[in-house]
Amino acid sequence: MRTLILTTLLALTHTATAQEPNYDEARVPAFDLPDPLVRQDGTRVVDAAGWPARRAELLALFEQHVYGRLPDHDLALDVEVVDTDDTALGGRATRRQLVVRLGSGERAVAIELLVYAPNDRDGPAATFLGLNFKGNHTVHADPAIRIPTSWLADDAGFGVEDHRASDAGRGRRARRWPVEHIVERGYAFATAYYGDIDPDFDDGFRNGVHALVDEQRDGASWGSIGAWAFGLSRLLDALATLPEVDAARVAVVGHSRLGKTALWAGATDPRFALVISNDSGCGGAALSRRRYGETVAAITRRFPHWFCARYASYAGAEDALPVDQHELIAAIAPRPVYVASAEQDRWADPRGEFLAARAAEPVYALFGLPGLGTDALPEPGTASTAGRIGYHLRSGTHDLTHEDWEHFLEFADRHLRARPSDRR
Repeated sequence: MRTLILTTLLALTHTATAQEPNYDEARVPAFDLPDPLVRQDGTRVVDAAGWPARRAELLALFEQHVYGRLPDHDLALDVEVVDTDDTALGGRATRRQLVVRLGSGERAVAIELLVYAPNDRDGPAATFLGLNFKGNHTVHADPAIRIPTSWLADDAGFGVEDHRASDAGRGRRARRWPVEHIVERGYAFATAYYGDIDPDFDDGFRNGVHALVDEQRDGASWGSIGAWAFGLSRLLDALATLPEVDAARVAVVGHSRLGKTALWAGATDPRFALVISNDSGCGGAALSRRRYGETVAAITRRFPHWFCARYASYAGAEDALPVDQHELIAAIAPRPVYVASAEQDRWADPRGEFLAARAAEPVYALFGLPGLGTDALPEPGTASTAGRIGYHLRSGTHDLTHEDWEHFLEFADRHLRARPSDRR
């Protein structure tokens, strides 16, 4: 009986927490962050040579308690170029469309990868790689962009009916992806529909890349964020086959749940030269222990399939998590990382995202590198970009805007060296 009562109370607490977000800083509980430099045996990392082993510990903890572990796999990878046009965007770019196949036979997963590379360049270009929510055809009005055939959530505004995309969605999300501007700045741009990797609904992991790997699932098995991050790494493999892309200078970028994904992909795959997370909130860049806006209870109630099953056990018990999100940012060190927030996006906890970025600084200091460089949350419209950790706070709501991209491009100019002087 006592167990039944306790279970009921925990369930009620979980529901209440999910339905009643805290937006009052005075109600943020006192908390202590785990120190990213203190190993599990209690000893401290004191120099850069000691960081790789500690980083491995942190990634293992995030696997076990947040995103899930990637199962042992030996998936076939096949890259097919199905379209090439060197007169795209009015002659300024070469467009390629690739089909990246994972696995073999009837269960193979086909990911459509769209790439625009600037024609006015000397050598391979630094590249932004990001997953999109509604299909490649939505990021630009180019009529040659292929329409996805995989499952999408129904959305009349994007012409999605019976879970199938249509031409009505073409270019509808172009404002989030300033393709011409990115190309004009000397960068290539690559994107894929995230649902090609793993459809975003809870079906017990019977579809997408999960279905390619037979495993006995447990509390630490990978969720959809893990699958999308795995897919990003395979897309990086595909980009490495293109002569116009410099695979050593690829920035992974994501917004919202895909901002969480970008952080996890960047932390687990050191080949990504730069990591950008926009409005990623709970399970992304925001500190879980603040319990501000979206919480572990709220996110695991709505989207249990994004994470490993064990993550839900920390609903209302965030202090028991052996990690927090500043350590995910720290796991990217010494590579540059950028965190972006929006002032009115309280659900994603802008202050919690900023504090996580700041709390990752000691790891960058091990390498003699500047971190965030400020202790004060920037005013809306301003950015801190002098160090290896970049941050800005934009006015407005949960979105990916041209203003965000201007900051990303400036940060990339600093760290990927794709300045005008590097181009013809």
